[in-house]
Amino acid sequence: MPEQQRVRREKRARLLSEGTEAYPVEVARTGSIREVRERYRVLGADEEKTGAEGVVELAPGEETDEVVSLVGRLMFMRNTGKLCFATLQEGDGTQIQAMLSLAEVGKDALDAWKADADLGDFISVTGRVVASRRGELSVMATAWQMASKALRPLPVSFAEMAEDTRVRHRYTDLIMREAARRNALTRIKVMRALRDYLEGEGFLEVETPMLQTLHGGAAARPFVTHSNALDIDLYLRIAPELYLKRCVVGGIERVFEVNRNFRNEGVDSSHSPEFAMLETYQAYGTYETGAKLIKGLIQSVARAVFGTEKVTLADGTEYDFGGEWKVLEMYPSLNEALARKFPGQPEVTVDSTVEELREIADAIGLEWPENGGWGHGKFVEEIWEHLCSDQLYEPTFVKDFPVETSPLTRDHRSKPRVTEKWDLYVRGFELATGYSELVDPVIQRERFEDQARLAAAGDDEAMRLDEDFLAAMEQGMPPTSGNGMGIDRLLMALTGLGIRETVLFPLVKPEA
Repeated sequence: MPEQQRVRREKRARLLSEGTEAYPVEVARTGSIREVRERYRVLGADEEKTGAEGVVELAPGEETDEVVSLVGRLMFMRNTGKLCFATLQEGDGTQIQAMLSLAEVGKDALDAWKADADLGDFISVTGRVVASRRGELSVMATAWQMASKALRPLPVSFAEMAEDTRVRHRYTDLIMREAARRNALTRIKVMRALRDYLEGEGFLEVETPMLQTLHGGAAARPFVTHSNALDIDLYLRIAPELYLKRCVVGGIERVFEVNRNFRNEGVDSSHSPEFAMLETYQAYGTYETGAKLIKGLIQSVARAVFGTEKVTLADGTEYDFGGEWKVLEMYPSLNEALARKFPGQPEVTVDSTVEELREIADAIGLEWPENGGWGHGKFVEEIWEHLCSDQLYEPTFVKDFPVETSPLTRDHRSKPRVTEKWDLYVRGFELATGYSELVDPVIQRERFEDQARLAAAGDDEAMRLDEDFLAAMEQGMPPTSGNGMGIDRLLMALTGLGIRETVLFPLVKPEA
């Protein structure tokens, strides 16, 4: 055990043996540090009082008669003979100075302070609000109490520690870094703002199952578990889509859900196996309706959280979500990039064979599975992703995807072998997706059967045939638009941070 931890444990044991509470059930607290800071302002050395309403102005060295009891984590301490200084910090990072003098607290309390208090402890101080001679708003303590003894020391400079360390010990990150607290608060504000927007548009929020007997609603590898009571395998959901569509069938014409999805896939700067997702469904809408909704939602969230559609990213650059957003079609944009980067390659069309697409993939350096699991649509999407996605910095809708990879989407009303689907790209990564939903149960069954054949050919991300969902569709489903957007990625887009900084407690491999 490190020396500092051993010493702190000895202090705890001594306090308890002396009958002093190291972890009392309650301590004196008349209010928050922030409230005191909002009531008082210490003037500069040459500054005169203005008589501002609602704020008590103090000159350096001036004292008040107000007695407060404040509690905070001890972040700094300097002990001298007859006067000790301490900085207490609340959870939101607000700090105040406490001064403990021999004349005010007495010898026993001052000696106990010097012997018992360590950085990281929670401390309660009671005393008068004053301005120190150096112009620091302070509490001149007449008493103090241990609120909670910390057995581990705070790091000297947590801001300089590696990202992995900050993620593993997020609680310490929140204590030490204002940026970590700001990131957590930003996420809370974003969640509130998107719900406010959708409710204002007439959408109702529901909750659908996390454990499902079939995995569907997206192309992804699921996590599998087993129910002992039912003696069946269950899947952590990869998407709520099929249940939200059941809601539309049942008459909830505007519905959304914000919750967790789980996909047994890679972990990197933009992917996490567990992630928050928004999905919306709107009866009598099209994929154009959905694009308008998502654009309005993102712009509304930016204004609500940051006060502007032009946000400042973590690296100091600005990103503008305002104005009109670009719209590209998948096949034409793929061919434009292919001709520019790899002249001489044949044009990709809806009639391109798998063999032709394999040759193009080889020519551009795209690896593909030898087991034959990729069909036309998968090749087209992967080639497009390889050539185009990282070039789309400004907000861009990419629309009209191959029918083979969009099994839940309506065929395009005028273009053969493509569907009414778009993906939204922001700063080079996919942020959201939208569809004109397939509502014909006969065609939906055919699509599910196509997916089953892909699964049999080795595609472990292909969907399974869901008879109960088909039964719901056969009950009659109105024309519907649907959208999905990753909340973690929305935070990335709005802040410029990596996914592990936008999630409070992301998944990390346990330390050995």
